[in-house]
Amino acid sequence: MSPFRTTALVLALTTGLSALPAQGAQEVVQSNNSGDPTYTVNAPPAYSMIGDLLIARPFLIVGTAIGAAAFVVSLPFTALGGNVKEAGDALVLAPGREAFVRCLGCSSPR
Repeated sequence: MSPFRTTALVLALTTGLSALPAQGAQEVVQSNNSGDPTYTVNAPPAYSMIGDLLIARPFLIVGTAIGAAAFVVSLPFTALGGNVKEAGDALVLAPGREAFVRCLGCSSPR
């Protein structure tokens, strides 16, 4: 295969995979016929889960690591300002929750 075709194929696949999370509208499936919202189950579609697993989670894990490094660097200044907890929540805990606690394909932690 020529280098142009290989590059075009890789670009097309990358573009297609990057569009998956943007299309990941969540579907709500009724687990019973009563219509009671207590029994409503959140079931994201498979393409949303795949996009989340292959694209979003690696970026969130890297973001958590970068946030942890930024937190350590800024720790003396945040300690002087008295907002260590807020800095830790914003830089480390929030991306960590999204990367490790959120269900696969969901848009918020459950």
